[in-house]
Amino acid sequence: MQLTLDALDAWLAAPLGQTLLAAERAVSAAALEQVFGTQFLQIGQWGPVDTFLPLARTPRRALIAEPGAHGDCICHASSLAVQAQSVDAVLLPHTLEFEPEPHEVLREVERVLAGEGHVIVLGFEPAGTWALRHYGSPGGFPPGLVRMLSRGRLRDWLRLLGFEVLEARQFLHAPPIERLQGSALARALERGGTGLGGRLGAAYLLKAKKRVYSLTPVRPTRRRARALVGALAEPT
Repeated sequence: MQLTLDALDAWLAAPLGQTLLAAERAVSAAALEQVFGTQFLQIGQWGPVDTFLPLARTPRRALIAEPGAHGDCICHASSLAVQAQSVDAVLLPHTLEFEPEPHEVLREVERVLAGEGHVIVLGFEPAGTWALRHYGSPGGFPPGLVRMLSRGRLRDWLRLLGFEVLEARQFLHAPPIERLQGSALARALERGGTGLGGRLGAAYLLKAKKRVYSLTPVRPTRRRARALVGALAEPT
């Protein structure tokens, strides 16, 4: 496990990893602009510990990491040591792609989120250019990656858990070629992909809100009493 974490940290510190982190910080900052509350959780270490936490608008922020990683709390993402309905926003930076039971992680997120709380998920598109590099790389690309989840599947899972998807954004339009990073061609590809509505990006951000619906009891309609007038029954 530690070898995988070390390899992933080294990959994220390399040019391709830095390109990815910069793009993800930008889209995450935009998604968090209107997310408020008291407690923000990042579940899963992804890059340096201060990559995403400073972007939150909440007074309290914490990173929950798997054993062997760095974080404020060490526990498994599928069994969070967090009180139910105590968190206002959760960030999952590729966490679901490394977990053996991603649906269980989402169940835990739903449990700890307060009503109307937000979850933001970062992931790779299974049909994107970065996915092609992953399928052809022994050990995964990035290292240790278990799977890639499509936005469609993730939307379905979130809806089944009572979330409303508010935003879906694709980014990372340049192919994962080291010598392209930072070049004029890479910048042109990013601008071109954004101009097409961002539908061809290799990575995505999905933002959803936990909806809480209150039930209004419907009282049975009372039948009005009928009075006898003479020999006939008439309504009062």
